[in-house]
Amino acid sequence: MKHQFFTNDKSFIITGDRLEYLAAFLNSKIFKFTFIDFFPELLGESRELRKVFFENVSVRLPEDDSWYAKHVNLIVERKKRKIDTSALEHEIDEKLFDLYEVTESEVALIDAKLGVLRGSEKFMSPISSVERE
Repeated sequence: MKHQFFTNDKSFIITGDRLEYLAAFLNSKIFKFTFIDFFPELLGESRELRKVFFENVSVRLPEDDSWYAKHVNLIVERKKRKIDTSALEHEIDEKLFDLYEVTESEVALIDAKLGVLRGSEKFMSPISSVERE
């Protein structure tokens, strides 16, 4: 056996198409904001992960998810090599804000809820590095 996992009743195995896009969405500021507001808090500042709560989360699919797949795969590669991925993650957040038609005031609300100071993020555009690879 290559990997062994032990889980409880709060584990999910996600299969199917568009998994990279789903990974991008589930790690985005939009989902984190939803997670804080709609998933019940447990002891130790954790949240309850149950199917009933996930079923109420609306996932809007892009027409073409290849951009997300490329970025998520690049993030995975870089994380394995312990390279900072915050610029790529920021770019995914911005693309999802566009997809969900999130206004600047809504982005500010999301950032405030997540404790992010808007404008304090100093990212170089990762597009040039993504296109080179």
